[in-house]
Amino acid sequence: MQLPTLRDMTMYRSDEQLLRACRQGDDSAWEELLDKYERLVFSIPLNYGLSHEDAADITQLTFTIFLQSVAELRPDSRLGPWLATVARRHTWRLLARNRRESPVQEGDLSEVLPLIDQSNRRRQERWELLEWLHHGLNLIGARCRKLLTALYFDPQEPSYTDVAQQLEMPVGSIGPTRARCLKRLRDVLREVLD
Repeated sequence: MQLPTLRDMTMYRSDEQLLRACRQGDDSAWEELLDKYERLVFSIPLNYGLSHEDAADITQLTFTIFLQSVAELRPDSRLGPWLATVARRHTWRLLARNRRESPVQEGDLSEVLPLIDQSNRRRQERWELLEWLHHGLNLIGARCRKLLTALYFDPQEPSYTDVAQQLEMPVGSIGPTRARCLKRLRDVLREVLD
């Protein structure tokens, strides 16, 4: 199961918008939340070596806990890391329970678990980076977001001419506008970190 790309992430509402809509009972927000984060949550137990059935159970449990906690979450909560933390904790609990029920022979998992943990950490870091970048793109305005998405995240890799036609801009203004948009994105991302 693959994590979404930044292009996929730009199709979604922000976490704050999703949280607000979920609190208001918006079914489409719930579906969007699942679409945005289900793969991340499902991948966590798999990365720890659990079966697809266990991963499905943990995913269901994680989203059930979200549903029960949606009213208490702060409006500015970052849902990806929150859901990942819940999934990771329940994965650890299941692993601990499995170890108690079926003792592992020395050396069976001791060499593999650090590799799984490192892989999971890299995926989590990538996910957080994509989420951070997506948040920044949402803050810089629609024109800049469309331009940067077309230039950097379109798998077709369109030429400046194609982008100019798509966004109804003069070809000569693509470069300078891109530079201003990248500066604005850099400034916004720095503010988010502070």
